[in-house]
Amino acid sequence: MRKYIILFILLFYSCSPIKKYKNTASVFEKEILNLEKLDSIKQANKEDLLFIGSSSVRLWDEIERDMSPYNAIKRGYGGAHYYDLIHFIERLVVNHSPKAILIFVANDITGSEDVFKSRTDLSAEELKRLFEYCFNLIRKIHKDIPVYVIETTPTPSRWNAWDKILKANNLIRSYCEKTPNLYFIGTRNKFIGNDGLPKKSLFIADELHLNELGYKLWSQIIKSKLLETNI
Repeated sequence: MRKYIILFILLFYSCSPIKKYKNTASVFEKEILNLEKLDSIKQANKEDLLFIGSSSVRLWDEIERDMSPYNAIKRGYGGAHYYDLIHFIERLVVNHSPKAILIFVANDITGSEDVFKSRTDLSAEELKRLFEYCFNLIRKIHKDIPVYVIETTPTPSRWNAWDKILKANNLIRSYCEKTPNLYFIGTRNKFIGNDGLPKKSLFIADELHLNELGYKLWSQIIKSKLLETNI
């Protein structure tokens, strides 16, 4: 029996995303340290929403205005992927006790080679696995706080990868539907126009990040889901 237990432990750790992506932590360590410094100034309490994720969270300068009457605190870092967030998610939530945690990460599937680590896109299945891993790490610290994942929004600049992104979105949505206190916030229907393409009017010149109108629409979708789930 002991032999089988040891074998199980070795198998578990050999398959662990932390081991598989052990080299992705150092890239963003400086950014995480800066976010932890912000925690010493302000922490999310039971009246606040905590937003975690990539540059669309970090660049949301008017988040307080757009998310009103909710109070919002953001802890995003530019270029975030799920394969590096797995190293940091506990550090990003441990100092906070918010009303809800919202996650948006959009760089694991881009349609082009990753500029940070020369990595190609993850498969939809692998992205979902990493999201599930992050969620379980949150649950180690916050057992009951509602968690929301904002789906990777369709953008003009990454439209060539949309089929793959959509598959990952759908896998994550299915997981959310089966998991208590975990909610999926869909955005695709509002961001794709009648022509079947992303609405360029909602993005800045890079056609990747949201402009003021895009953030306002994003906030409306998010707030609608929060109200629907009694937050």
